[in-house]
Amino acid sequence: MDNFEQRNARGKGSGQPAVYLLLVLLGAAGGLAGDRFLLKNGPLGAAALNQGQQTSPAPTNGNSNPGVAYLPPPVDTNFIVEAVNKVGPAVVRINAARTVTNNGPDPFNDPFFRRFFGPNAQVQPRERVERGTGSGFILSADGQVLTNAHVINGADTVSVVLKDGRTFDGKVLGVDPVTDVAVVKIEAQNLPTVTLGDSEKLQPGEWAVAIGNPLGLDNTVTAGIISATGRSSSEVGVPDKRVGFIQTDAAINPGNSGGPLLNAQGEVIGVNTAIIQGAQGLGFAIPINTAQRIAEQLITTGKAQHPFLGIEMATLTPELKKQINQDPNSPITITADQGVLIARVVPNSPAAAAGIRAGDVIQKIDNTPITKSDTIQQIVQASKIGQSLQVEINRNGKIQTIEVKPGDMPVQANN
Repeated sequence: MDNFEQRNARGKGSGQPAVYLLLVLLGAAGGLAGDRFLLKNGPLGAAALNQGQQTSPAPTNGNSNPGVAYLPPPVDTNFIVEAVNKVGPAVVRINAARTVTNNGPDPFNDPFFRRFFGPNAQVQPRERVERGTGSGFILSADGQVLTNAHVINGADTVSVVLKDGRTFDGKVLGVDPVTDVAVVKIEAQNLPTVTLGDSEKLQPGEWAVAIGNPLGLDNTVTAGIISATGRSSSEVGVPDKRVGFIQTDAAINPGNSGGPLLNAQGEVIGVNTAIIQGAQGLGFAIPINTAQRIAEQLITTGKAQHPFLGIEMATLTPELKKQINQDPNSPITITADQGVLIARVVPNSPAAAAGIRAGDVIQKIDNTPITKSDTIQQIVQASKIGQSLQVEINRNGKIQTIEVKPGDMPVQANN
């Protein structure tokens, strides 16, 4: 989840509308083609006709060449309409429900309360059903649906409602809380599907169109631009995720989660997933390249793997360097001017096994210069479990290279 003002200029000394003078000139050069151009773009074009004005002959100029009658312009659909028509049938509503058991004490068991509320009074049912609604879109004609993990995570039942009104029971193929991606399967054939774009090619300023079911309002369309790319999870306010988010000002509201973010060609470039409470014009989407990679793993194996090193890190800044070096209790001295400082190494992690220590400053990985912690996360996420990474560190002023092999990230690990 206009009014148009028309002004007709007068030709100088002629007493005739300027549009008529242009008609005469264009009539000599291009005839009816020129008139169609004016009808589509000029002050007496589609806006006037849409206001109920009837077509009428244009006035003559006193010569033998009479005016030509105004004709209705052809109806043109804009790119947003075309994108929505292309993708809309493949956007679905996802209803999820789970049963929650209240295991807490029932205060109405106290005889004091029973005196006032009767012997059968309860604070609330011992079990209740929680329901939620989100969005999704169809990846394959045989019923693979992509959505957000938080839309269906923990659900006992999932149903998928198509735009044409058909409803199907959904089977969860896999959920990945780390990237907030999930895949649901419905038993159907010959379904409409989306076309996937390339989120790596996105640039700020491009058009963005969001489709979803915000607040239960099915197939709502909003439009805006790509505001930024590569927003870190910490910037978005979800530090437990490992995603470089797309930021857009296309309106995203509760219920949009899991719906597609489109480019001007109607290709899916992202999965709408997050909003910042209290902010306006700030919506975030998972890049479709990331979502597609995770979805393929969920479809194939039911789970996603995430390479990790097992480090807590911070981008080294002059302020951080000064603070550490001036601390009399600091066990390390920082000599590097840039890089990523290792604040902690997780015990029994790949980094610990390779010999990386707290206080090391990572300056390169596989000869790629490192100046921000986000870069390390991107490199590790793009690597493979067991793949060797050559990590160049600065340890108390000495440069050395350590080979680290990423492992499969445990659920509780964040980096």
